[in-house]
Amino acid sequence: MLSENQIYLASRSPRRRELLRQIGVKFNLLMMRETLGRVIDIDEQPLVDEAPSDYIYRVARAKANAGWKRIMQRHLPVLPVLVADTIVTIDGCILGKPKDNAHAEEMLKILSGRTHQVLTAIGVGVKDDVQMRLSASTVRFREISEREIRSYLVNNNALDKAGSYAIQGMAAAFIAEMSGSYSGIMGLPLYETAQLLAEAGIEIFQ
Repeated sequence: MLSENQIYLASRSPRRRELLRQIGVKFNLLMMRETLGRVIDIDEQPLVDEAPSDYIYRVARAKANAGWKRIMQRHLPVLPVLVADTIVTIDGCILGKPKDNAHAEEMLKILSGRTHQVLTAIGVGVKDDVQMRLSASTVRFREISEREIRSYLVNNNALDKAGSYAIQGMAAAFIAEMSGSYSGIMGLPLYETAQLLAEAGIEIFQ
């Protein structure tokens, strides 16, 4: 039986699970797509001339609404649903998850020697009410050689990571400087998450 001091996490990311456990949040996974043949739940294609911050707010809010709909469809116990979405943005362009290794290599070449932003939007939904927060962090990469990029891609799965890298992995060696939220760059900003959960009546450090 589920206790009231729990949430649903609508994310497949093992990093987000790890971060929630770090602050003692009890959660149950709410999988949105269970089979490959199903229609996607959220259209994550950016709209024409859509600003990165507008895009990520829109996608995170749509995920929260879809999560609540799934709870109702399955007649699950009523608990808040937590969603998050992370993108990398540079020169106003959105770098999400790469389609393949060639696309990942292209992204890392764009980021090499330059400064980019990592935006993570989080939402906590209860029925039709979705409360949102945005975490914005700045990261500067050193110059990365083609050999380093190819070696990195051979030894790491870049396909499930915005901008093709994870700050907590080997790519940490590429980062010359950063400001903002380390956990936000990982994919779940804990400061903002704790705020939203408190507003939803969820206690952390349990």
